[in-house]
Amino acid sequence: MGLGCVLSGDAIRAAIAASKPLLRDFRNIDSQVQPNGFDLTLASIARHAGPGSVGVSNADRQLPDIDELAFDQDGWVTLETGCFHIVYNEIVALPLTLMALGRPRSTLGRIGASIHTAVWDAGYEGRSTSLLTVHNPHGIRLQQHARVMQLVFMTILEPGEHGYTGVYQGENI
Repeated sequence: MGLGCVLSGDAIRAAIAASKPLLRDFRNIDSQVQPNGFDLTLASIARHAGPGSVGVSNADRQLPDIDELAFDQDGWVTLETGCFHIVYNEIVALPLTLMALGRPRSTLGRIGASIHTAVWDAGYEGRSTSLLTVHNPHGIRLQQHARVMQLVFMTILEPGEHGYTGVYQGENI
């Protein structure tokens, strides 16, 4: 693996097979490993049920309450226009030599939705969340465990001594 490069599908498979796997709790490695990333799948979806806040310090951070939405008997949920909190099935465990960026799968854009993510810092481990925004005025339908976002892993040119130690470390595990 070269410095400052994107991991290939083969490199991702090797990192999953390592003694400390890069990813676990995935649904189907053959459909989720892509040539230049790994598709994360939808575990749950919730509606925001209150305000949130971000201040200068973590003490001023308040996440909004959320109301989890139920999938129907066939595993589908219908979403109207708006913002939703999603959780992925997969647990990501980044070594100090890797970071990741998440991008929505192109089909989401084609049906009128987007996913907004943050950077997955080196050293982060957890079952992450993102913001799903439905723009389509007619709404969309999503099936539980659908592949909705692709993580692209990049090597760190000069890894630091310490990785992510923020409040979301170990989330949803």
